[in-house]
Amino acid sequence: MDPSAIVLTTLNAKYIHASLGLRYLLANMARYGGQELRDQSLIREFTISRDPKEIVEELLALNPAIIGLGVYIWNVRQTTEVLRQLKAARPEVKLVLGGPEVSHETDDQEVVALADHVITGWGDVSFPKLCRRLLELPAIDKFDQLRPGPGLANSFYLSSDVNPPPMELPKIIAGEQPPLKDIAMPYSEYGEEDLAHRQLYVEASRGCPFKCEFCLSSLDKTAWAFDLDRFLAELDKLHLRGARNFKFVDRTFNLKVENSVRILQFFLDRLSQDLFVHFEVVPDHLPERLKELIARFPPGALQFEVGIQSFNEDVQKRISRKQDNAKSDANLRWLVQESGVHLHVDLIFGLPGETLESFAAGFDRLYALGPHEIQLGVLKRLRGTPIGRHSQEHGMIFDEDPPYAVQQTGVIDRQAMQDFARLARYWDLLANSGRFSQTLDLLLQGPSAFLAFQSFSEWLWKRHSKTAGLNPEMLVDDLFVYLTGKRQLDTERVRAHLLKDYLTSGARARPNCLRQLLAEQAKPKALTARQGAQRQRRHLMAVQG
Repeated sequence: MDPSAIVLTTLNAKYIHASLGLRYLLANMARYGGQELRDQSLIREFTISRDPKEIVEELLALNPAIIGLGVYIWNVRQTTEVLRQLKAARPEVKLVLGGPEVSHETDDQEVVALADHVITGWGDVSFPKLCRRLLELPAIDKFDQLRPGPGLANSFYLSSDVNPPPMELPKIIAGEQPPLKDIAMPYSEYGEEDLAHRQLYVEASRGCPFKCEFCLSSLDKTAWAFDLDRFLAELDKLHLRGARNFKFVDRTFNLKVENSVRILQFFLDRLSQDLFVHFEVVPDHLPERLKELIARFPPGALQFEVGIQSFNEDVQKRISRKQDNAKSDANLRWLVQESGVHLHVDLIFGLPGETLESFAAGFDRLYALGPHEIQLGVLKRLRGTPIGRHSQEHGMIFDEDPPYAVQQTGVIDRQAMQDFARLARYWDLLANSGRFSQTLDLLLQGPSAFLAFQSFSEWLWKRHSKTAGLNPEMLVDDLFVYLTGKRQLDTERVRAHLLKDYLTSGARARPNCLRQLLAEQAKPKALTARQGAQRQRRHLMAVQG
């Protein structure tokens, strides 16, 4: 059989992202499909920016019998086109889909219609078994059987029954969820290129016990932890191979403190200048034992992603989100003031019943705590999540195309939603870029930081009518015009702040408003350089004479 009979692929958002899901499938191929299947399987990753035709040509050049594709909200449109072209060029190749985007509401999806089979939910075990069946290989044990899934009219799952009734392979297969101890870990599947140039995703647990209705993890019954000794042994192997960048995908890293303590200690024991570890943490759960360890990490080693989403208690209750706002405040303040953690905090705009005024108050409350980044997102109705149950009562209309963003609510009209999307983009360019930390303090002065930035966002849109193609030098001049003109702040004070930001950012092109200052600063340096050159020439002449 061809050595690339099975090709595992996906379209990542960026090259630096290395798919953890594909590596789980590959790692479990031998255990649940047999060693011969593992020997015939390989991974090929692409990005969403690649031409679908090029992707198809590269995949078909491998002469595969089966192509497994990971489908996500960020790549479903491009993946649909890849499938369309694959089917047209080589209809005999079996196309198998998996991933969160095709695990729910499959009946109306074009990408599902184009596929031969879809595995919903966990695919670690079910995909290798399906491949054996598709390649018409004999069963390797009693687990290679199919039965209808309980409560599912048109879905099936791979069952452990020894003698199930024979049946045709179904299109929709509900993936098995085995105990985590029965899943092979994927970390040896990261290659040298991954370790050198890409972000390494790891997970100490799966699932989530919380029920936030906008999140797919709300469908989980609980969280399941991998055996920690086994997991840390795998991390140690990665570290010995040179890995220094670890991004944990656990939804609630700090939920089980004993495990969190051991993981943090693992990295403290291997601390180096190039170590970087990312965790997603629960904001209101930071006991002293964790704080003691967190405080020992130097700046730049840890990044915490914290989902505040909303400070509005009525909204929190409405979407089944349990969050102690006072404890969250205190923990965020401690992280900013007492630790070296880089703090990335999320807010969601468009939640049911959240007004613009309520969101602005939450933003101001968060901004006052001083996190390094505030990520402003728009609510999305992910397939399978229960957030859509509020649509009628709260007048919520969602885009039918990915990423399924809310278009309006009963208290936020369509225009206000569009205005916010632009504001969020400008916030990334100015605040989250880290290029304007000095000037941002001037820009956001006043009773409300959100309203101050909203005013600038509206002005910037009228000035350029675009959110893309605004380079840092343009933004320096824009800020100067706005702050000295619209806001009537002192010219020299504004220019001094912009100069500090400009020099810190390392930009090369000279903004108009700083051109004279930069020229004046360059004169002493040029004079010093000429004087040094003259001294060197005199010295050489003296030596040679």
